[in-house]
Amino acid sequence: MSLLPQLRYPTVTQLVACAQSLAGARPGLCTLRQVGVSRAGRPLHLLSVGHARRAVLVVAGAHANEPTGACTVLSLAERVLAERELRAETSWHFLLCADPDGASLHVTPAPRSLYEYHLGFFRPAAEEQPEWSPSVLPAHRLPPETRALIAVIDELRPYLQVTLHGTDLGGSWVQLTEDIPGLAEPFAKSAAQLHIPVETGASDAAGWSASGPGVHVMPSLGAGAAYPSMPDDAHNSTWYATHRHGGLTAVVEVPMWASDLVDDPAPHPAPAAALGRLARRLQCDALEVERVLADALPRLDGVEGPLLRAAQWVLDLVPGLAADWIHTPPADDTMAYVSSVDAFGRRLPLRAAAMLLRVLRDTGDRAAPGLERLVATWSDAFAERFRARWVPLEHQVEHQSRTVVTAARYARDRAA
Repeated sequence: MSLLPQLRYPTVTQLVACAQSLAGARPGLCTLRQVGVSRAGRPLHLLSVGHARRAVLVVAGAHANEPTGACTVLSLAERVLAERELRAETSWHFLLCADPDGASLHVTPAPRSLYEYHLGFFRPAAEEQPEWSPSVLPAHRLPPETRALIAVIDELRPYLQVTLHGTDLGGSWVQLTEDIPGLAEPFAKSAAQLHIPVETGASDAAGWSASGPGVHVMPSLGAGAAYPSMPDDAHNSTWYATHRHGGLTAVVEVPMWASDLVDDPAPHPAPAAALGRLARRLQCDALEVERVLADALPRLDGVEGPLLRAAQWVLDLVPGLAADWIHTPPADDTMAYVSSVDAFGRRLPLRAAAMLLRVLRDTGDRAAPGLERLVATWSDAFAERFRARWVPLEHQVEHQSRTVVTAARYARDRAA
């Protein structure tokens, strides 16, 4: 019987307990082992199903604020156990949570609104993210979570790594380090069946080629960046660690709340002007948060930690990103792309405000009530502008699971 009905978004402790149950029920087929520790000493667990040399590695929890992957790894593990053909020539390995420290700080058990989601929001700064830290840090400063993930990749040598990601509001899309021919059609079919829009102009993949709607292939090393100010480079991330073993990585994104605005391929009448307006709004919104932070900092003397670091990191991104939108020609001229940038521009200051609010609440700061009203206003405006509709968790998980299994099948044929 599936474990999913018993859980909404599970904690890491619940997730590990479920994995222990699976491994205990099928000891000849499943193993659960510790493969590292976090900076705070929390264990990192790998659940393995099957014994074939050819391997698929599935990574969940790389971003603390994207909780769907925790349910998806359980669903996938159960499916692989139930369907013999999936493990006939392939072993499956599930890193249950790549960032347990981050997961302990993001608190969203079953959000009923974007406002409720943001009240418990946490996403660490780039150098503290296990997949992205190699893109901004030298090798000797990599966090232990990153080193553990790289060690697992080097041990398993997977022909496919799939990392499970998500977005708060928008659509579903896939990012590939190399193309997987044939993936786009079943991906789109799955999304349509589950009433999940495909994010055809995802700002995360601005300027990338597409092998089909919502399936984006990362450009080659040295290609011009759509957002020159962004400090990281995917080619230095753990996504590319599979390439030294002849593998590739697929990043599968699903939304918690859906918006059909990100699935509109019609040309935008004036994309450059629209991006300029979005840049100016981003600057104004970020300035509101910076004012609250500047006012509170003298009262926060001695207060530090991942929430405050992450809020400041987000605010530091804004000036360069806004300049990119104003001065760099749009990477895409569709309505979908402009809508995706609109969502990105709303998301950044809202996240900074939400994390700062948590810091101010914890210290009893007088600015907390005003900032909470701002978080509520921005959350409601975000949902209203994009006509947000909740995607049932079982649909999020089913679409993500289908996409992983399909990618594994097609990538296996490519690697054969």
